Amino acid sequence: MSHLTTPVGATRAPTGAAPLGLGAPGFGHPLLATAEWAELLRCPPGTLHWAVLNVSDGPGARPDPYCLPAAARLRETGVRVLGHLDLRRGARPYAELVSDAHRYLEWYKVDGFWLDRAPTGPVHLPATRRTTATLRALSDGGHLVLGHGSHPYPGYAECADQLVTFAGRWADYRWSQVAEWTADHPPQRFCHLVHSVPRTHLEEALRIARWQGAGTVYVTDRRATGAAGAVGDAWESLPGYWDACVSRIGTGVSE
Repeated sequence: MSHLTTPVGATRAPTGAAPLGLGAPGFGHPLLATAEWAELLRCPPGTLHWAVLNVSDGPGARPDPYCLPAAARLRETGVRVLGHLDLRRGARPYAELVSDAHRYLEWYKVDGFWLDRAPTGPVHLPATRRTTATLRALSDGGHLVLGHGSHPYPGYAECADQLVTFAGRWADYRWSQVAEWTADHPPQRFCHLVHSVPRTHLEEALRIARWQGAGTVYVTDRRATGAAGAVGDAWESLPGYWDACVSRIGTGVSE
């Protein structure tokens, strides 16, 4: 069933509560991805909701001299910088996560955390709730994004500011369905990440995001080249149509 069809008994996801914005989920290290980080600084105010800082699969073993100034420059524009923490689908030890969070906060002054590979099932909900409560306290109410990649058990909506309810390829996204329970929440609670989107389908992809009630999106023509199910490398470089994407964000592409 396509995104344009609402199942019987379902409610269309809420739209219009806030403009659609961009999230940058995984650009490379600022030393290697200088063009990407520079482009983020050029985004019009309010267009970019947040950018993820991943120093070395986390904060690294010591402060990185290139990451602190890159994060600081972006924060000066009013954009949140989120530290990357890998939950490993619920298998990451709590103590490791807290230790990495402390380093991110001390070394890079992050505004919150991107919790990659977040679990989706109810069995991991109590542990995730404990982790996010701790991270929120450590970061003084920082912004938390749970990177599920698909619709999780509804209880996860209580744990974070945003849930990534889609992360994958355009061929799947264009026929995807939104979970009915998401209609109980405003668009700013959800994020969609879509790769392998042809330039000719950019506006359609943004229209789907709005229709399904996402408040933050990242759309790219880059393709995932990693192992099955690993899409992170698709976000490492700018899409070929970056300027076109930025210009269409917040403009309300017609339904």
